[in-house]
Amino acid sequence: MAPAAASGGSTLPSGFSVFTTFPDLLFIFEFIFGGLVWILVASSLVPWPLVQGWVMFVSVFCFVATTTLIVLYFIGAHGGEASWVTLVFSYVATLLYVVHTVFSLIRWKSS
Repeated sequence: MAPAAASGGSTLPSGFSVFTTFPDLLFIFEFIFGGLVWILVASSLVPWPLVQGWVMFVSVFCFVATTTLIVLYFIGAHGGEASWVTLVFSYVATLLYVVHTVFSLIRWKSS
């Protein structure tokens, strides 16, 4: 077992090393594709504007969240330690998004 794993904590990259580790390297692709989704959703014509507004909200929120996270990692605001509270919160938020999506899809299919 690695020393960081044995002690229960791990270090997070900061500065330019954010762009060299695999999971954090995905920030770049999230940033690029998130911006493209934002642009494409804003420029598309949909029959129900309410649907477009919700998709726009989610895409803009994810784009801003990704931008904020990459800036925080880049400047080292996390102090180099992983926070288990943030990790548990991230899983809960993702689970809520998935549950909401599934039930919205079910409602849409039944209408």
